[in-house]
This record gives sequence, C-alpha cells and structure tokens, in this order.
Amino acid sequence: MEKATPSFDQLIEIMAILRGPDGCPWDKEQNADTIKGHLIEEAYEVIEAINNKDYDELKEELGDLMLQVVFHSQLAYEEDKFDINDVIEAINAKLIRRHPHIFADDKTASKEEVLKRWEEIKKEERAEKKKEVVHSYLDGVPKGLPSLSYSQRLQTKAARVGFDWQAEEPVIDKIEEEISELREAVKGEDNPHIEKELGDLLFSVVNLARRLGIDAESALMRSSAVFTKRFSKMEALSDKAGSDFAKLTLAEKEALWNKAKKHDDS
Repeated sequence: MEKATPSFDQLIEIMAILRGPDGCPWDKEQNADTIKGHLIEEAYEVIEAINNKDYDELKEELGDLMLQVVFHSQLAYEEDKFDINDVIEAINAKLIRRHPHIFADDKTASKEEVLKRWEEIKKEERAEKKKEVVHSYLDGVPKGLPSLSYSQRLQTKAARVGFDWQAEEPVIDKIEEEISELREAVKGEDNPHIEKELGDLLFSVVNLARRLGIDAESALMRSSAVFTKRFSKMEALSDKAGSDFAKLTLAEKEALWNKAKKHDDS
C-alpha cells in the first residue's frame, strides 16, 4: 500500500483557495445542503465504473468522491466544527477499535465471530454517544439509503447476531410463498394489500441475494443497464429500417428485442 503523497495536501489547499476571498463564486456560495446530493451521485458513478471494470474511469470517479469528502470537511472547518485531519483521525481510531483481533489482545478467530464482534462494538459506540442504552442491533442503518440497500443492510445486521435462514432453499420457498400471496392480493384489487405483498416479495428477494453474497442494488442496476442497452439497440434497428419505433406493434417491438438480445449474446 502506497502512503499518502503531497497531492492530498495540495487538494486540501486547492479547496481552501476555491472557498477563499478570491476563490470561485460558485464554490464560495455552496453549503452542506446544496452539495449533499453530489455525494450520492458520485458514489453511484464509482459503482458504475466498478461494474464496467473501467479503471481509468474508476480513478477519476474516486477522485470526484474524495472531493466531496474534502469539500464537506472544508465547510465544517469554516464553521469551527472539525477539519479533514479530524475526519482521518476519527476513521483511523474507528478501524483500530473495531479490529481488536488485529490491534489488541482479542482472540476472535472466525469471520463470523469477527462480524459479530464488529456489531457489538458499533452498538457500544452508539450507546456511548447517546449516553444511554441502545436497544436494537439494527440501529445505525441510514434511512436515506436506496430501498434495496437499506433492506439488505437490515438483514445483514440481523444475520450477524444469529437471526438468519440456515440455507438458500428455504428463502426460495419463501419467495414462492410471497408470489402466491401477491397473486391473491392482485385478484382482490386491493392496492394497499398489493403494495404490502409486493414489498414482502421484494424483501425476500433481497434476502436471497444477501444469502448468495450478491449486492441486490448492484444486481438490479446491472439488469437495468442491460435493458437500457438492448432498448437503445431496438431503437437503432428501427431507425435503420426507416420505421417510427413508437408506432410499431408490440409484436414488431418484441422481434426487435429478440434481435437486440442476440446481438448481446453474440
């Protein structure tokens, strides 16, 4: 692992200049609320670069994400809250504290024991911050996460303290059960009931993804990307044939879809 270089210090200095008296008008007028959306956007662009295995793009997107950390730290520094060094010191301390099997005398051995101890330490940390007993191992999952990620994080936390299916097959059975219940809800034309059963089905599918070691959010993003690529190919084939894609029959669109799919598989 390479050590940090003066380039990081330069990034901090550039950010301070941009926010300074003679800095950039746009950067100077920003605050945490106006730029917080960029954090999510940049994080997803990092994920997209990883999925595409585009390392040049990944390098650039990680830099953009790092900029957001430095930007928010600069804003906090200007309000006398903390600075980037405090951020780094905090994560260093957290990593050491949460790895007692590496940096202390804790003899925790297996992966399962390590993860369970990690959750216990996090719970202790939250209790110390609040100066009160924390009542749930599920505390600490950000509610601002996308729904699939939020569900998977909840399930992961529950599993780390022993509340989990013992194999994948019962989860698949549960999915089939939820599909059956959804069918019945659809027959009843009761939208609140349909929404509930659809949510239960999605939650179970996410649970299966977790059991299989797959990130549900990334899996759906990948499938969406495949759909986008094939749909664009359909439109291109339609244009090449001189057709108005929107006016094609469903059968004609399905034929184009199959051609686009074969193009992907070739």
